[in-house]
Amino acid sequence: MKMPLRKNNNLIKMINNMLIDLPVPSNISTFWSFGSMLGLMIMLQIISGIILSMHYSCNIETAFYSMSHIMRNVNMGWGMRIIHANGASMFFILMYIHMLRGLYYKSYNLNKTWMIGVSILLLSMATAFLGYVLPWGQMSFWGATVITNLFSAIPMIGNLVVEWLWGGFSINNPTLTRFYSLHFFLPFVILFFIILHFMFLHESGSNNPLGTNSNMDKINFHPLFSSKDAIGFMMMMIGLMIVVLNYPMTLNDPENFIPANSLVTPIHIQPEWYFLFAYAILRSIPNKLGGVIALFMSILILYFLPLMNMNILSNKNYPMNKILFWMFINVLIILTWMGALPIEQPYETISMIFTMIYFLFFLMNNILMKLWNYIMKI
Repeated sequence: MKMPLRKNNNLIKMINNMLIDLPVPSNISTFWSFGSMLGLMIMLQIISGIILSMHYSCNIETAFYSMSHIMRNVNMGWGMRIIHANGASMFFILMYIHMLRGLYYKSYNLNKTWMIGVSILLLSMATAFLGYVLPWGQMSFWGATVITNLFSAIPMIGNLVVEWLWGGFSINNPTLTRFYSLHFFLPFVILFFIILHFMFLHESGSNNPLGTNSNMDKINFHPLFSSKDAIGFMMMMIGLMIVVLNYPMTLNDPENFIPANSLVTPIHIQPEWYFLFAYAILRSIPNKLGGVIALFMSILILYFLPLMNMNILSNKNYPMNKILFWMFINVLIILTWMGALPIEQPYETISMIFTMIYFLFFLMNNILMKLWNYIMKI
């Protein structure tokens, strides 16, 4: 009888170390609560996704109608489906705020934690794309066609990779089946990475608005920060429920209410809003291979931030750091807007200009730093 008691004691001690007695900088703000909100959001997505999978039919003939069945006939099916669809948008809103806070306060200096965080972003984007295909509406089908065709730009093996992804010579049942399997499996991989993210964060400790790593001024996580996180949870759930109950289909594309038809191409193919900035970067490059490289580098460049000298974002360079950061936010907003517009002038030119600015923000920081120091000396 002693063995289970000892295990329980170890579990309680671990929870105490992780959530109660964890030393946290005393000056961190509400922006540090978005990480815990993301943890709650991923659990909500997994639970709602498992419930939806019990009623979903993974076949190109019945997938669209199974979604209609969930919405109309399954008890609270409409709620689960809308929570899951809008929950993905909420998840990406929280993740982008979380990563932008990390960029502003130089969290990339915590190398391992940052690298795992970028990996979580990539896995989340892959999972969201796979999930968008499952309803098998017009935009789902054509979105999958456009994105999977990007791999054909790979020299030598591109067409082979596309056929392997499709499971044939066109998007068909094997494609939907493997997308469904991966969409179900990847959230558990993300959970594993979140645990690693947590472990490395607890190893190094959180940073703070001052950008210092001092261990002098730290307090226990509970009760101050646990109560702040609880308020964050409530605000997040209130926001999500307002969208779910009042504006449930606002973020859905109207084309996705039409069953997939391979013979009719939508006038304007676009992904979900949280991919539009990357989609605008893809479209802004005239060369197909160049566009694909730019698309992947728009995210992969985040892996290199710990290696770059981003001192221009340091608080000692105020107000230059704040001006540059908000310029970067505006670039992301404009790219998102351009991604939702047709491929025509002047939108193409604007996309190219802001794509260059996006990458220059990361690559020109040393030059900007020298220029700022020169101005300050004058």
